[in-house]
Amino acid sequence: MAGEWVPIIMFVGLTIVIGLFFWFRYRGRSDMQQTIRTAIEKGQELSPEIIDRLGNPTPPKDKDLRLALIWLALAIGLALSGFFAPDPSGHAFHGSLAGAAFPFCIGVAYLIMWKFTGNER
Repeated sequence: MAGEWVPIIMFVGLTIVIGLFFWFRYRGRSDMQQTIRTAIEKGQELSPEIIDRLGNPTPPKDKDLRLALIWLALAIGLALSGFFAPDPSGHAFHGSLAGAAFPFCIGVAYLIMWKFTGNER
């Protein structure tokens, strides 16, 4: 009975996380539109450039580095979880290394993008 709850909880948790992501994104856009409405009602002059900057803020210059560090930390955490798992055969460690390979590669790709595009900004 307990084994049946694991996939159910996993999919419910994933649904909640994705739902919260879209809700917060909707909420941010709604707040931005309310700010523009308030500025227009108070008689402020809003040029198309200002509205574009409010709607599409420029990302921070070290965004790729931050994402790379997050993905690499996730890969290290996955590898360490397999290392500390009580499995004398070593299968848990090899499985967690296989799972950690994907976030590790994504982290390395972000590091490469940060290295090559960091000088242009």
